[in-house]
Amino acid sequence: MNLVEALTREHSKAQCLKIVRFVGDNPRRFERLLRVFLEGPYRITQRAAWPLNYCVEAHPALIQPHLKKILLNVKKPGLPDAVKRNTLRLLQFVDIPPSLRGLVVVICFDFFQSKKEPVAVKVFSMTVLANVAQDLKELRQELILRIEDQLPYGSAGFLSRAGRVLKQLKA
Repeated sequence: MNLVEALTREHSKAQCLKIVRFVGDNPRRFERLLRVFLEGPYRITQRAAWPLNYCVEAHPALIQPHLKKILLNVKKPGLPDAVKRNTLRLLQFVDIPPSLRGLVVVICFDFFQSKKEPVAVKVFSMTVLANVAQDLKELRQELILRIEDQLPYGSAGFLSRAGRVLKQLKA
C-alpha cells in the first residue's frame, strides 16, 4: 500500500482502519507510517496521525524504537497543534523507558503549563505525566500541585481529565 496515496485519497474512519489493518503489528510497515507522520506535508501528517495512534494503542511495542525520534520532533518550535496533540496522545499507551523519562517530563510539563497550548495538548500531557509519575513519589506530588493550581482556570475538558488524573495520583 502506498500510504501517502491512501491518506491523500480519503480521510475517513474506514480508510483509517484499512491503514491500521495494513500496518498490523509489522514493524517495517509501522516505520513507513511513522515516517509519513514525521515528514509531512502538513495535511498528510494530520491524516497519518489517526491510524498511527490506533496502531500504537493496539501494539505499543511498535513505537519503542522510535520514541526518542518522536520526542525530539515534538519539541520543534512552530509545530502544528495536531502533531503535538497526536504525539502526546500516543504516548499515553506507551511505557516510557527510564532513559527517556526526564525528556518526557520536561516536554509534558512545558506543554501542560503553557497558556498557549490547546486543552487537548494539556490534558494528554497531564495523562502522560501521571503515567510516568506512578512510581515516582516526588513527581506525583509536583503534578498534583500543578494540576490543582490550574483547576480554577480549566475548561470542562480539562476539569474532567484533571479529576480522573488526581484520583489516580492520590490512590
